[in-house]
This record gives sequence, structure tokens and C-alpha cells, in this order.
Amino acid sequence: MTEFIQFISEHLQMIYIVILMIFVGVEIIGHVPAVLHTPLMSGANAIHGVVVVGAILVMLGSSPDNILALSLGFVAVLLGTLNVIGGFVVTDRMLEMFKKKK
Repeated sequence: MTEFIQFISEHLQMIYIVILMIFVGVEIIGHVPAVLHTPLMSGANAIHGVVVVGAILVMLGSSPDNILALSLGFVAVLLGTLNVIGGFVVTDRMLEMFKKKK
């Protein structure tokens, strides 16, 4: 417990910045018009693709004995891939709304 408190006290400014980023991000995303949702979703898909590649690289760099790192990396790859696929499905569905009906 003392190590946790020491970590918090040593990294207090970083924690404040992360909390501020969360509030600013929620405020910015809340005011995005619906028309811009599709381009933003495509950008988020690209970011999550980078997350998947990063998780794979971290898994490659970890030792085979480190079960925790490998399992967390696997979960990161799995969730990142699901997020990318879901984002593309939502983007495709939104783009279908703008096509002319036959």
C-alpha cells in the first residue's frame, strides 16, 4: 500500500493531466455534430489499429514466462480488433444511409 501511495505522490501531475484529458475529451466529443461522426469514426479505427499493432509488439517483446503480460496483451489485441471491426461496421452502416435508394 505504501508503494501505491508513493507512486501517486510521485506522479501527481501526470494523474492531473490524465483527468483533465478525460474531461476535455468528453466535452469535445459531446459537441461534435452528427455529420462529422463518420470521419471521426474512421480516424478512431486507424488509432485502434495502431493500438492492436502496439499490443502485438509488446507481446513479442515479453518473455514467454511472463503469463500476465502475454494474457493482457492477448486481451488488448482481442478488444482492439473487436473495436476496429465494430467501428468499420458502424461507419459502413452510416454511409449506407447517404446512398440513393433504388
